[in-house]
Amino acid sequence: MQYAAHNPLIAQSDHTVLLEVDNPRYAEARDGLARFAELVKSPEHFHTYRISALSLWNAASAGMKADEMIEILVRFSKYEVPENVRREIQEYVARYGRVWLERRGDALVLVSQDPSLMEEIERAREASRFLQGRLSDREFQVLPHMRGHIKQALIHLGFPVEDLAGYVEGAPLDIQVRSLTLSQRPFHLRTYQQDAVDAFYAGGSARGGSGVIALPCGAGKTIVGIAIMSRFRTHTLILATSITAVRQWKRELLDKTNLTEDQIGEYSGEMKESRPVTVTTYNIMTYRRRKTQEFPHFELFTKMNWGLILYDEVHLLPAPVFRVTAEIQACRRLGLTATLVREDGCECDVFSLIGPKRYDVPWKELERQGWIASAGCMEVRVPLPPPLRVEYSLAEKREKFRLASENEAKLPVVRTLLERHPDDLVLIIGQYLRQLDAVARLLGCPMITGSTRSVERDRLYEDFRRGRIRRLIVSKVGNFSVDLPDANVLIQVSGTFGSRQEEAQRLGRILRPKDDQRQAHFYSLVSRDSNEQDFSAKRQLFLTEQGYSYSIRDVSEVLQGETAAVGFA
Repeated sequence: MQYAAHNPLIAQSDHTVLLEVDNPRYAEARDGLARFAELVKSPEHFHTYRISALSLWNAASAGMKADEMIEILVRFSKYEVPENVRREIQEYVARYGRVWLERRGDALVLVSQDPSLMEEIERAREASRFLQGRLSDREFQVLPHMRGHIKQALIHLGFPVEDLAGYVEGAPLDIQVRSLTLSQRPFHLRTYQQDAVDAFYAGGSARGGSGVIALPCGAGKTIVGIAIMSRFRTHTLILATSITAVRQWKRELLDKTNLTEDQIGEYSGEMKESRPVTVTTYNIMTYRRRKTQEFPHFELFTKMNWGLILYDEVHLLPAPVFRVTAEIQACRRLGLTATLVREDGCECDVFSLIGPKRYDVPWKELERQGWIASAGCMEVRVPLPPPLRVEYSLAEKREKFRLASENEAKLPVVRTLLERHPDDLVLIIGQYLRQLDAVARLLGCPMITGSTRSVERDRLYEDFRRGRIRRLIVSKVGNFSVDLPDANVLIQVSGTFGSRQEEAQRLGRILRPKDDQRQAHFYSLVSRDSNEQDFSAKRQLFLTEQGYSYSIRDVSEVLQGETAAVGFA
């Protein structure tokens, strides 16, 4: 029934949508709304979503129609959907593909069926400097090397460009996915992984070949990347977050494809190999001795005849790599991520330079299908001891956050939680090294930080995978691309302000499904009545949107042993 009082949703004329949590239709409405809106606040009873231009364009690029979006609003709404919201959804969705790029011989041409829009683009200073000349009232020739720049300019003007100009083929490389891994285990793509590959490939047409695949950690983004490489069969450059991630990519490629050791190169601080498939890090690509110098390793982007560039954890893309990516738009580009959330607001640059979101799937849907582990999330609120409360009250805002994050009263909570999980594989993760040192001294656990030598880091990770150690402390280097499949408990003692993507990545560390179907447990320790508690509410937004809820517990409940009784909400 439409516009019924028992429905959970209220669409407002300012493009925000309120969603009632304590409503039987909440989950169904949330899953529909999340396809084209972004969660911005999640207090107890009503969650607030925002319908933005970018959220609509990402939905449109994935094939969602304006009428579908409006139908979802109408179906779950308590009241009539404001007319301006309906109209603006239709208008913004219609903007996607209203301007497109195509290749004509060696010429790059910007095309639209709307002459008045082309007049507007020609007069816009942000865009006109990339135009080489007018071909007709509906066509402009674009400077060939400015393909990325014109797309950036036009998305900021409110007109996302559909790039149909095609791509260079790159040097051929016979990449085939194995049916048996090196250890003779059967291997094949899961249905959703195959769907993601097909969405990116788009039948080999110009509509495919660039964009982002968003899947939760543990759902096999690396496998999707490998399968896409096997579709295009071309020289590939892979950018990853760390040397650990580089070597994991290499292991997976050797295990699941016909590629050999001499076809896969590592380009890092330790070795500089350029091979048909080369895996490097964002850090080495953005290294330079002084800020006034050029980036010496950028030559890798053009050194080989790449047919595909793969950006792992694309939401972390640093600004210098954005800039060089704007110059190499003729190469296919694949972004892999768990979440497109960027705290710097540069999602539009990911959209215009890497490509739109081609595929995603709700995390809870993969959990229901058994592809990722079920997880309970608990926030444990710890008071500031009286002396620290005085120091906190006198500190500046940033210092307040550090003091609250490093609250020494969290240490006995960590020890108590470990006592509750004697047989589990537990990761303890935090932002501040001094705090992690204190935890390591208290527990006698090994620790990995950014300064840990890669040999020692690999050894500790391997010991953890093998169960030789069951407790491991990691700094923020553990946020990304660490394959620890049996980890099932994570204790977060501190984080990076209100980073939604960090919260998602950290939960992802324990989401690989367990052979014994054990539930994963994610504990976040937060100082009560502090700005850390405020930032924590923001950190949880993305995961709330995906269907996770945090039970809130006072530290007294944990220390007195009540957590097991109350369980997870």
